[in-house]
Amino acid sequence: MFTRRDLVRLLVPLMIEQILAVLVGMADVVMVAVVGEAAVSGVSLVDAISILVIQMLAALATGGSVVCAQYIGRKDEEKACQAAGQLLLVTTLVSATVTAAALGGNRHLIRLIFGRVEPVVMENAVTYFFLSALSYPFLAVYNSCAALYRAMGNSKISMYASFAMNILNIIGNAVCILGLHMGVEGVGIPTLLSRAFAAILMLILIQQPKNVVRIQDLRSLRFEKNMVRSILNVGIPNGMENTMFQFGKLFLQSLVSSLGTVAIASYAVSCNLVTFEYLPGNAIGLGIITIVGQCIGAGEWEQAKSYTKKLIMMNYILLLFVCTVMILFRHQVVGIYNLSLEASATAADMLFMHSLAMVMWPLAFVIPYALRASFDASFTMYVSVASMWAFRIGFGYLFVVVLKQGVLGVWYGMFIDWAFRAVVFRQRLRRFGWKKGMVNA
Repeated sequence: MFTRRDLVRLLVPLMIEQILAVLVGMADVVMVAVVGEAAVSGVSLVDAISILVIQMLAALATGGSVVCAQYIGRKDEEKACQAAGQLLLVTTLVSATVTAAALGGNRHLIRLIFGRVEPVVMENAVTYFFLSALSYPFLAVYNSCAALYRAMGNSKISMYASFAMNILNIIGNAVCILGLHMGVEGVGIPTLLSRAFAAILMLILIQQPKNVVRIQDLRSLRFEKNMVRSILNVGIPNGMENTMFQFGKLFLQSLVSSLGTVAIASYAVSCNLVTFEYLPGNAIGLGIITIVGQCIGAGEWEQAKSYTKKLIMMNYILLLFVCTVMILFRHQVVGIYNLSLEASATAADMLFMHSLAMVMWPLAFVIPYALRASFDASFTMYVSVASMWAFRIGFGYLFVVVLKQGVLGVWYGMFIDWAFRAVVFRQRLRRFGWKKGMVNA
């Protein structure tokens, strides 16, 4: 169903988009640092909340993408367009509800989640949270439309829109912070405006008649119970999985915080750098949603399995290059952060170990995309949540607190988590009844 050229046209823009997001995130950190430590602290608190919201919206978008991809594979354009309207309706309503709660409980929510913080940090967090909350509906619209374009196999549009959004954000930060010498508002306002621009642009584009999947008129936004249920069958388990994952990361962060400054710094830097090792797999995973979804919709079960195996192998080829570079130049890339000698050495060791352990990662984290595309999201949720708390957190606590292995103990627990997921998901892929994964007519 997909030629090599089709795969390249789908996957390359996705990889560029992933790389762009990471680089822009780094640039944002540099910009915020200019405002001062109180602003950095306030923004980081709000970002911890925003990540949960973004993960939830992304999970719903994935559910809509799966449903649309299967209808496209089935050549049912009318149902695909209905699903597009339902996705936009659901994500807009959810994001609007979250925005209302965030605006109404702004300061109280921050205090409830993070406890007592310094007054100056709290004021910065309140301001940034207000602006961030206003942007959630725009982000929901952008994510939904981007997911619909990916379901059609057209990832260039979302790449271009993401590029425009992020460039506007960086330029806005530079003007507001460096030019107008604004405080935390100089970070929040460009984020709000850039997300609004991207949402409006994508909303206009998704209505184009030439699109296989499009929003045709307001009637597309009328509530359709069965269609929404299909979207939520993937979106809710995926959202729960992502949420539990973030809570687990926060727990591990608190565990690392108990080990002192060297551990905190080395862990932060290594976590930042290994993000580049995840990029190929994350991009390929998004592509798998489209490819496997369309194959299953067309009843091509063997092609679904075959493409999954080919794309996992592609991930390994890309990882071989990325991880080799990381291993060979680990001391140089860690040196960019100007850490102490002890922290730099620890971060380099963590980067080395992580790069070797990535041999397990595609089986543990790319295969679940194929399972979600076949409506097996509940299984991936149960396995991922159980593995996170039993192995990553449980063994992390054992290695760090009981066995006194230091910050590297967190890595050991994570690797055991990966190994368990890899074994379970590989077996699931081999034995899963793909025919069960079709969307209801």
